[in-house]
Amino acid sequence: MRIEIGRRASALTFSCGEDLYSLRMQTTSEDNPVSAAVRSPLALPVFRRVLASNLVSATGNGMAPIALAFAVLQIGGTPLNLGIVLAANSIPTIIFLIVGGISADRWSRISIIFVSNLGLGATQGLVAWAVLFGFASTPLIIAAAVSGIFMAFNAPAAQGIVKQVVPEELLQQANSYLRLPGNVVRILAPVVGGVLVATAGAGWALLWDAVSFVIAALLIRGLKLGRTERSAPTSVVEDLKLGWQGFIGRTWLWTFTACGTVLVAFWLAGFQLLGPVLASLEYDGAGSWGLIHGALAFGLVAGTVVSLRWKPRHLLAVSVACSGALALPLLALGFQLPLWAVMGAAAFAGVALDVSIICWSTVLQQHIPDEVLGRVMAFNSIGERVAIPIAYVSIGALATSFSPGLLLLVCGIGIIAVTLINLGVRDVYRVNRTA
Repeated sequence: MRIEIGRRASALTFSCGEDLYSLRMQTTSEDNPVSAAVRSPLALPVFRRVLASNLVSATGNGMAPIALAFAVLQIGGTPLNLGIVLAANSIPTIIFLIVGGISADRWSRISIIFVSNLGLGATQGLVAWAVLFGFASTPLIIAAAVSGIFMAFNAPAAQGIVKQVVPEELLQQANSYLRLPGNVVRILAPVVGGVLVATAGAGWALLWDAVSFVIAALLIRGLKLGRTERSAPTSVVEDLKLGWQGFIGRTWLWTFTACGTVLVAFWLAGFQLLGPVLASLEYDGAGSWGLIHGALAFGLVAGTVVSLRWKPRHLLAVSVACSGALALPLLALGFQLPLWAVMGAAAFAGVALDVSIICWSTVLQQHIPDEVLGRVMAFNSIGERVAIPIAYVSIGALATSFSPGLLLLVCGIGIIAVTLINLGVRDVYRVNRTA
């Protein structure tokens, strides 16, 4: 199961270690004929292939969160069991992210994504098989946490691909296009997934998620984005040091990551863990939760459309502010508002979330040198993910003593608080669009 975390980043000049690390990214003209005449990333064949791959995997990703949550609940799992399963998926990702970041800066990013997608398909297929044939148990689902290792390699490589295939002035447009088809699919996928889980069972939704990873891998197989060539060999330790310098040397980045540690943990523990539990208790179970997911996805589509037109100058400040809207659906669920109100809050959060993601991706690509992009992103991702397992387990344990509604309110208020703290960092307003 992929869990998307919309984040933000920004820019200070990176100069440390240039004498140790000199790379050049080469893109074959045969696969990616970039020229000054190109006005849309859709004109590039390699970009269209990457876009198609994202679209297919999005159909499975849209169903996976619902299917996994109700697979655990259907076998008699408690909120604590669900929290342990979700935490087990996150821990390997956190552990291996820096390895994935170094790999993304050293080797072919397309090859890394191809192999990791196949691995994700295999692990999700194992979980689907166990659920479909009645062998599912919490320990077996936890065993599939190995998928988190593949995700640790997938994420840093995927972030760097866009910068390799499109000109700088088209980066925001490319980021928006990459998200638009997937977001459209996510409008229907959670609804279909909720109905599928409610009627046929969670196993079939998990099976499609596995198949979608395999198809996505085949769609990008053989693409040539160029290799990373070194003017002087460097060790893994030097690579790690250089990446850390690129991360810690940006005040806006490490303060932003620290706030993101709390924000992301509250969001995922609230929406992915407590949301399905509350939907089972106070709403109509998987069907209602699918509608809420669909509303969030509808908002994501609208946010992509906004980003195709709106190009804010203060990209990082906009990204930080928009992330605070994630509190709205948690508060709506916590107050147990009518389903239509929860869906409205989720839709608005989706708009803000997609704007935040696209602003973050654009700033990261514009301001961080390509040769360290994978490692800097890995350090940021580790910081934002490190509290997720703790949040899943602790919130899951608290849900056995406190009502899910109360805990959702705590998560929502926590998101608002850390957003305000992050907006108090002066460097946030100094990171602006370059193109």
